[in-house]
Amino acid sequence: MYERALRRVATGGSSAVGATTPGNGMSDEFYQDAPSLGNQFETDVLLRAYLEWRLPPAIRDQVTPELFHLGERAVTELLALGDAAEAEPPRHVPYDPWGRRVDRIEVSDAWRALDRISAETGLVATAFERRHGAWSRVHQMAMLYLFHPSSATYSCPLAMTDGAARFLELHGDARTREAFDRLTSRDPSRFWTSGQWMTERTGGSDVSGTSTVARLDESGNTYRLYGTKWFTSATTSQMAITLARIEGAPAGGRGLSAFFVQLRDGDGALRGIRVNRLKDKLGTRALPTAELTLDGTPALLVGGAGDGVRKIASLFNVTRVYNAVAAVSGMRRALALAHDYAARRQAFGKRLADHPLHAETLAGLDARFHAAFHLTFQVVELLGREETGEATDAELAMLRLLTPVAKLFTAKQAVLVASEVMESFGGAGYIEDTRIPRLLRDAQVLPIWEGTTNVLSLDVWRAIERTDALAPWLEHVRAEMAGVRHPSCAIAAFAVRSAAELIGAYVRRTTEPAQRELSARRLAFAIARTAAASRLVAHAEWEAARSAADPESTAPAVERMSRWLARDLAAGLDVVAP
Repeated sequence: MYERALRRVATGGSSAVGATTPGNGMSDEFYQDAPSLGNQFETDVLLRAYLEWRLPPAIRDQVTPELFHLGERAVTELLALGDAAEAEPPRHVPYDPWGRRVDRIEVSDAWRALDRISAETGLVATAFERRHGAWSRVHQMAMLYLFHPSSATYSCPLAMTDGAARFLELHGDARTREAFDRLTSRDPSRFWTSGQWMTERTGGSDVSGTSTVARLDESGNTYRLYGTKWFTSATTSQMAITLARIEGAPAGGRGLSAFFVQLRDGDGALRGIRVNRLKDKLGTRALPTAELTLDGTPALLVGGAGDGVRKIASLFNVTRVYNAVAAVSGMRRALALAHDYAARRQAFGKRLADHPLHAETLAGLDARFHAAFHLTFQVVELLGREETGEATDAELAMLRLLTPVAKLFTAKQAVLVASEVMESFGGAGYIEDTRIPRLLRDAQVLPIWEGTTNVLSLDVWRAIERTDALAPWLEHVRAEMAGVRHPSCAIAAFAVRSAAELIGAYVRRTTEPAQRELSARRLAFAIARTAAASRLVAHAEWEAARSAADPESTAPAVERMSRWLARDLAAGLDVVAP
């Protein structure tokens, strides 16, 4: 099936604005061309400018050919595979023909091909090989950014695989070494993906209510798990990391422990796991998401008993960064299609791109995308420094603060952009076989996965209260904006500093727990808008310095910075708390 889809991509699309169909008796009949995509690295001005800005030249020269190649695959082979995987969603086969319970989940050839390509490309391995030191995460996430929009959300199992690898790197032992090696392998025959089993019927984000029980078996070395996992994505993976409460452990999050589960035995049969059903979801339809019952599932305790939520935070940090990268890459894909369509579509006597209001609408969406991109890749840089031991205490605090901020902010922006892009296509945007509705359906899960907006907003307050994470970020913004010298950026830098000071004043004066909870969402978004603005200003300053001989080439970066700064960065925050 995916071979046929690949042929469609290879032969489809025309550069003409419209076309007539001769030989059918209606030679003047008009047909609107579909939007088309070029190499997604070559045509991405922002990604290439960011890499030039941030990466050391030697590293940039090494990674550019790889990214160029992946950018081409994203609109040919990968796009075809993603379409084929969507057309053939996973299927649950509970019994074999003779009535034996098998609980087999069948996936398409295309889905398996995406797994193989993920391994060969090193979409997980790159981060752990660390050939570029702290910049390895930037290299890896740039690849993910190109891969995700064409992959039918194969980025989801990769996120959990990467998170599990980081968790095992920090807390694993000799018993889990092979699993770590497989999660980070480039060999498709050895490569494993991992699930992440946290959600139960007692509550999604409230993992403290986990009711799965872990009982030590007769050997004294292995636990057996009993309970139900309500949402388990990538259920065809070879392993999973999960939380359970050892018998006799106290209630609440501190009583939970983290466990490694290898799903199948040597014959491929599930080990004490029953698949109750596959979930019927709004989007991400190629991704197998199941409801499971654990009935004596063998599991290894990882990291010692208790305090599992804190220990597994390293996994959540990675998956939340993946979520943010998926959000900005989805925005980029939607806008690439919208811009191309605007250059082709004729309405009211001229192209959509030549209508000032339509051009203004797309420019506003571009500004949202650029802001989200810069915030996300700031967190990516911090994650790379943390993993290589290069991060200062201040940078570790910033990573703690900005990870939930970036996740919640980019996810909401992704849904807004996808909705606006769908509207920009008119009625065609509402038709499934144009692929446009899939942009919105798949974006809608991003605010839900890895912590909802409200849950993460409260986590921002926890970061401020428990680790004083706000102070280092405020100091960073002050220092970054104080260094801005270019006249086109100076006023913007002052506005960013002012917003940061307003945020700091609000946090200092808002001391009542109830008021802090009430304002958590407004505070998180104010931090997000201001952090993004700080990076937009810094990038525009760099563009200005690079393009001193050609001021016009700086204009796009300055314009997007100005568009973003036109909004109230600290909207909704009253300096004097009630």
